[in-house]
Amino acid sequence: MIRFSQVSKRYPNGHEALKRISFTLEREQMAFLVGHSGAGKSTLLRLVTLIERSTHGQIVVNNKNLTKLRRRQIPFFRRQVGVIFQDHKLLHDRTVFDNVALPLVVAGVGHRELGRRVRAALDKVGLLGKERLYPITLSGGEQQRVGIARAVVNRPPLVLADEPTGNLDAELSDEIMDLFHQFNQYGVTVMIATHERRHIQRLGKRVIELKNGELMSAGDQN
Repeated sequence: MIRFSQVSKRYPNGHEALKRISFTLEREQMAFLVGHSGAGKSTLLRLVTLIERSTHGQIVVNNKNLTKLRRRQIPFFRRQVGVIFQDHKLLHDRTVFDNVALPLVVAGVGHRELGRRVRAALDKVGLLGKERLYPITLSGGEQQRVGIARAVVNRPPLVLADEPTGNLDAELSDEIMDLFHQFNQYGVTVMIATHERRHIQRLGKRVIELKNGELMSAGDQN
C-alpha cells in the first residue's frame, strides 16, 4: 500500500527533514509512526498525501508512483486517502452533516447516496444523532470523531492520522484509537503518527520509528 525507496526531503533553507527512508507498509496493515518532535513524522505523512513532494527517491501509494503523478491527478489520488488531523480542521459554520459530506460533494456523489454514506460514517463513529449540530457545540472528542467520519466517508483504502489524540484525555484517546483499530479490522490500511507509546503497547501493532529524519526501525514488515 505504501512503499518508500530511499526517500529524502530537503527544504529550501537546507533543512533535511527525511534522509534516505525506505520501508513498506502492506495492504491492510496498521502501523504507528513514532519519534520525537521534529523527527520527520508529519513530513512523511505530507509526502504520502502529496501536500509536499520528495526531493529524492520514490514513493508508491496504492500502486501509484507519486513521483510521476501530475498536478491535475492529485485531487483524484487524494480521494483514496483519508486524513485525520490533531486540530480537526472542521468548518465551524457548517453542520456536522455538511462537514462529513464535503468530500462526497467534491467527488460529485448524488444527493441520495451522499446522505446514506454520511449517515453510515457518522454511525461508525457514534455520532448519528448529532448530524444537524454545529462543531462548536461538540466536545473535543466528538469533534475528532467528526474529522474521522469525514476521512472515511469516501471509503478510502488508506487512512493516515497525524497525532489524532494529542488534545484528548486518556479515556477519549483510547476510544479514538479503538476506532482506527476497527477500521483496520475491516481491511483499511492505517498509519498513525503519535507520541503516545501507551497505545502501541495496548494494541500491539507495528512501529516505524524516526529520529532526526532517519529511519531507526521499520518494525515487522510481514
